[in-house]
Order: sequence, then C-alpha cells, then structure tokens
Amino acid sequence: MFRAPKMKKLIIIMMAAASSVAFADNTVSSPAPVPGATAEIKYPWESSVSLGLTLTRGNSDTTLATADFETQRKTPQNEYSIGLGGAYGDQNSTETVNNYKAFGQWNHLFSDRFYGYVRADALRDVIADVDYRFTVGPGAGYYLIKETNTTFATEIGAAYEAQHLDNKSEQSFATVRFAERFEHKFSSKARVWENVEFLPQVDAWDNYTINAEVGAEAALTKAFSLKAFVDDNYLAEPAPGKVKNDAKLIAALSYKF
Repeated sequence: MFRAPKMKKLIIIMMAAASSVAFADNTVSSPAPVPGATAEIKYPWESSVSLGLTLTRGNSDTTLATADFETQRKTPQNEYSIGLGGAYGDQNSTETVNNYKAFGQWNHLFSDRFYGYVRADALRDVIADVDYRFTVGPGAGYYLIKETNTTFATEIGAAYEAQHLDNKSEQSFATVRFAERFEHKFSSKARVWENVEFLPQVDAWDNYTINAEVGAEAALTKAFSLKAFVDDNYLAEPAPGKVKNDAKLIAALSYKF
C-alpha cells in the first residue's frame, strides 16, 4: 500500500507530464505562415498595335495604310483606356484618305456597375477639311451587362468641343454626349464589338456628330490576330463642299503585348 506522501508525489508528476504533452501538442498544431499569402494583386496594362495595308496595281493604282495603338488597364476601382490611330490612302497619286485621331478615357467605379468618367478626343482629317476637332468632358456610365465574356455599357455626359473647318472660323460650343459600347468574347481567341456616340450641340441640335465602329477579331497565335472593322463618322455640318458621312472598312494584323 502506497503511503500518502508517495501518492501525493506521484499525482504531481502525472499532472506535470500531462501539461507538457498538451503544450507540445498545441505548439505542433499551430499553422505556419504561408509565404506570399499577402502578395499584391497586379492589374497590368493590356496593349495592342494594329497595321493594315491595301494595294492595287494595274487598271487602278491605290494605296491604303492604317495604324492603330490601343492600351487599357482595369482595376476594381478604375478603368483606363487610350487609343491613337491614323490612315493614309491615295488613288492614282491623288490623296483619298489622310486622318489622325486620339482618345483617352478614365472611368472611376462607384459600384460594380455605376461609374463616372472623363474623356478627351482629338481628330484631324485633311480630306474632310477638318483642321482639328477637340472634345473633352465628364459624364456618367452604367454597365447594363457586366459578365466575364460580355459587357454592355451606356454613357451620358457633357463636353466642350472646339474645331476649325477649312474656310470657316474657329468654332467652340457645348455638347451633350450619348454613347454605348458592347463587347462579346466567344472565347479567348475570338470577339466582336461595337460602339456608337452621338454629340449634338446644346443650343443647336441640328449641328451634331455621330461616331460609330463595329468589328470582329480572331486570334492567329497568342500574340497575333486578324481584325476587321467599319469606322464611320457623320458630321451634320461638314466643311463647304464636303459630304456629311465618311466610312472606312479596315482589315489589319494586330499584335498584343
């Protein structure tokens, strides 16, 4: 039979052993930090350069060359898009196309679908006698559709327009801007898109501009693709002696980086 002092000593030893095992178990089961778990998510710029060239020789001698650069970046709070383009063409040594354009737009998202924007456009069209046209202004937009492969947004805003047409004095006035843009990706290798904007002068709605584009693109490789699109510009009050509508059908090779 155990004596009381020995029993007391045995109980103390067993309690100490149990505490040691529990402490060791807790230490082993504690999760270790995961390296890179707090790495920052990156939202890179997505850019492309497109070049198109059409030549005919024989009964007709024509040349049409186009070049475009586009870049965009999207984050959860902001969307940026910038574009530059130009086209030059001649027929039998007579210029038929000579224009240059640029745009930039910044969207700030207040929710998943609603955003405010600031946009600026610039155009020079030698054949249409548009020495220059600048448009800049703010507005608001809303994504009616915002899915992985499909987006459809509408926009409304105000803008200030300054232009100089040949044989006319410089003009500047306020406009309203109504616009919509749509894009659908069938896969990572094919997409279609279209966009339209209507800009009437605030105090003279008979003076307005309509810009529209519709196109399709198919990938050849991861970096190269072929695209074809129609670029249409309508000016209600063109320069004297010029037609109101200018449209171009363009096929181009695009490189993405």
